Amino acid sequence: TSIMDEDSKPLLGSVQAGEYYTDSLDPKQRRYCFSFLLALSFRPFHVEPRNIVGDDPQERVSAEAAALSSRVHYYGRLTASSDPLLVPPDHVIPSPEDIYIYSPLGTAFKVRGGDSTAKNPSIVTIFAIWNTMMGTSILSMPWGIKQAGFTLGIIIIVLMGLLTLYCCYRVLKSTKSIPYEDTSDWEFPDVCKYYFGGFGKWSSLVFSLVSLIGAMVVYWVLMSNFLFNTGKFIYSECLFSPPFLICSAGLMFSRKNGTGPVFDRWWSKTHTIPFYLIILLLPLLNFRSASFFARFTFLGTLSVVYLIFLVTYKAIRLGFHLDFHWFDSSTFFLPEFRSLFPQLSGVLTLAFFIHNCIITLMKSNKHQENNVRDLSLAYLLVGLTYLYVGVLIFAAFPSPPLSKDCIEPNFLDNFPSSDVLVFVARTGLLFQMTTVYPLLGYLVRVQLMGQLFGDHYPGFLHVFILNIVVVGTGVLMARFYPNIGSISRYSGAICGLALVFVLPSLIHMVSLKRRGELRWPSAVFHSFLVLLGVANLFGQFFM
Repeated sequence: TSIMDEDSKPLLGSVQAGEYYTDSLDPKQRRYCFSFLLALSFRPFHVEPRNIVGDDPQERVSAEAAALSSRVHYYGRLTASSDPLLVPPDHVIPSPEDIYIYSPLGTAFKVRGGDSTAKNPSIVTIFAIWNTMMGTSILSMPWGIKQAGFTLGIIIIVLMGLLTLYCCYRVLKSTKSIPYEDTSDWEFPDVCKYYFGGFGKWSSLVFSLVSLIGAMVVYWVLMSNFLFNTGKFIYSECLFSPPFLICSAGLMFSRKNGTGPVFDRWWSKTHTIPFYLIILLLPLLNFRSASFFARFTFLGTLSVVYLIFLVTYKAIRLGFHLDFHWFDSSTFFLPEFRSLFPQLSGVLTLAFFIHNCIITLMKSNKHQENNVRDLSLAYLLVGLTYLYVGVLIFAAFPSPPLSKDCIEPNFLDNFPSSDVLVFVARTGLLFQMTTVYPLLGYLVRVQLMGQLFGDHYPGFLHVFILNIVVVGTGVLMARFYPNIGSISRYSGAICGLALVFVLPSLIHMVSLKRRGELRWPSAVFHSFLVLLGVANLFGQFFM
């Protein structure tokens, strides 16, 4: 075997027949080699369950348990606790379910596992990933398909799902390729720091913040929208409306709501509602802990399930309206292939984005050997959900009398405020986003304040200033640019450039090169992924 120091430099080329030549090493290197060889001299140690008498907490310590305790204490005396060179190796420490506290009186107390040791079956892990990825992008899928064209849009959803899945797989495997390091509690920023130093750590942090703040901006725009339409529904007559849709170009096929000029003045989607939300949400962002809001995360699953029901019901009522024009548009239909397709790829980059937390999610999987399979099934489920909603709304949009170009970035805006089923969807999403928004703000605070001040809550003034900046950004976008499709594609392309395409690909190539295993097909493919991320970003500004 080979022995390396902490900088991955070889100390001993080989260990053969018990002969160790360490005379040429300095004292620190010699101590490091001694710790390694000392660890090799022991066989894996395990306390058999039969050595514990019954399940009595006051049970006698067996000889094996006493040996275990002595061995751990021996390692502790070799060096200071702050020196990682001679800490007890992994095979000395028992598994969590076999840990006992041994007292000097000769008794052993069983250590019961808490939530931190709980593991989830594969089905729970798959739906946890699905629930985490299912965000506001689902509302923009029909609009994205419209921008790319029906046929090309379906192709892009499938291809982007496969590409982002592979890049997510590379993130998941990135900790496994690091030798001589305990990466059990590492996250992706730690991996970036290992390979690229401070630049890698801060770049991953900045782009992660872009994705979180971008999501918070989209939430603010949507909450303004949902609150406006909810209030409008309550103010107007609460009657079932016919299944007609609204086109922003001016055509309207529904009963006109009876709102007057005073109501329109004080209840405006862009002029007043974004400011009303400050009264509700700004105080919630200043909470020291977000554990209360975490209890409502299940509402995200209920909202998606209800949206699927709503889309199915509307598609059945409206029927399909499709007419294929491959490259030329008509009065009511769009070509199947359009040059605006980068707008869909930008939205999809955010829609399939889970790369900054996939390592944490997979740690709770009970069967770690199934991580790749479960991740693939989760992406398949997410892709099918996006396809189902996007294709059905696009196909069912009534053309004629309306043009397919009327599909809004938030497809719920194509339904009138008086539609009861859509009112339920908006109200549910409004409540769900009200509880998720403080969670996103908490994540922004933890990541930023933790790196700048070493404390998640350095003081009320620091937190309040950060929250003012975040809320102010959302208010400005809701006031002057309330297009969730464009906001999603810009933030998705920016954060996806680093966390989806560039960093996972570069880390994989650097890892292979250090091991001498990098070959030109892999280098070409992963370089193509980097260029694809760059092209995806530039396409948002020029297409």
